[in-house]
Amino acid sequence: MIRIVTRKRLALLEADTHAAFERAHQTTEAANRAAAQHVDELAAVTNRAEHIDAMLAGAVEELGAAQEELLLKGIELRRLRKELTEAREPGRQVFVLVHHGTPTMVYRSCEDAYADTATHGVAADRTWGPARRFWADAEWMLAAFTYDAAARGFRGALTPVAEPVGGAA
Repeated sequence: MIRIVTRKRLALLEADTHAAFERAHQTTEAANRAAAQHVDELAAVTNRAEHIDAMLAGAVEELGAAQEELLLKGIELRRLRKELTEAREPGRQVFVLVHHGTPTMVYRSCEDAYADTATHGVAADRTWGPARRFWADAEWMLAAFTYDAAARGFRGALTPVAEPVGGAA
């Protein structure tokens, strides 16, 4: 079978072909734009995920440090509670280190107080003498306090120094 193609028909076919190529080109461009937009969105989501992951890692690290600090504070709290319970035993003594009349620290033993004064430049083997009249008279003084269960507190155990009477010792 022979078909005769006219110029008009050939022009219509060329126009249809050109239109099809144009639609294909437009569709390809739209697909490329959509693909680029998806790639950009994926990159943004990936960046946010990486940022969130870094924040989460920092939070986990802070949580670990906080848990460790909480554990140490719990241990210290139990130790202090035990010390408080022990200090409230009748007859239990604590020692207050006084420097020129100002209490500086409370100790469980005389030895701890002597060691602390050594850190302030006082010789560890120094002879400790009681104040003659007032705490302010002594450069360093150690005052003992005994727990009084009836009073629910500590009472001073200072013994006054005898004053010479009429020049006699």
